[in-house]
Amino acid sequence: MQRTVSARIDLSIDDPARLVFMVAVAGGAADERLELLANGVEVPALELADAAGSRLHVVEAPAGALSLAYSATVDGPAAPGSSRPLDLVEYLRPSRYCESDWLGATAVAEFAGLEGHALLDAVSSWVGTRLAYVPGSSGPTDGAVQTLLARQGVCRDYAHLVIALLRALDVPARLAAVYAPGLDPMDFHAVAEAHVEGAWHVVDATALAPRSTLLRISTGRDAADTAFLSSYGGAVRLDAITVTATADVLPFDDIGELVELR
Repeated sequence: MQRTVSARIDLSIDDPARLVFMVAVAGGAADERLELLANGVEVPALELADAAGSRLHVVEAPAGALSLAYSATVDGPAAPGSSRPLDLVEYLRPSRYCESDWLGATAVAEFAGLEGHALLDAVSSWVGTRLAYVPGSSGPTDGAVQTLLARQGVCRDYAHLVIALLRALDVPARLAAVYAPGLDPMDFHAVAEAHVEGAWHVVDATALAPRSTLLRISTGRDAADTAFLSSYGGAVRLDAITVTATADVLPFDDIGELVELR
């Protein structure tokens, strides 16, 4: 499978700021380009990799207009995500947006006795049928508990609730930001990954794109670790964002199969 992705981000910056972007394909790609322009002049970015293998690009941006343009083509499977022994401990803990310690009673009441593939299917279906996908319905500080109370959200909210329920049942779970061929409307996408049967498997309760086409950008405890942009210093306004993701084939997503994010 060949996947081609791109992202264009346009910002207005009031005062000098440090910007941290996470838009590059995790592990890199043979055909890849990143361009950053500040007031029409190319500026350098420092590339860093975190413990999960996500690639961060740090920019010291002056006041004015800044644009990022990224593109990549990946032929065949991408690099697998991090799978350290420590992950199986860290991704069991409650986190900023995945308050698993608040959802233990709910998780046990709904999913007691299930494990492995059957548990992932049950949690995905439960979240998918109880939430309505409503763009703009959630705020940047809403976590899994607020999402469950509101009964609506967007992809990151679905993923946070899935992760929190699984962690409450002692299943390691994490969030992955991805490019998603087939997604409509196109945007960055967020899914959960759960460690069962010896590997990390995708759980996407939105069912908005074939899981086998997803291309990893970043991995973390929740959205706090995987934001496409973080800014420090001067005020930054997002003027425009365009994301594209295509694949040479969009396969049928058989929900009866376990799928690894590659």
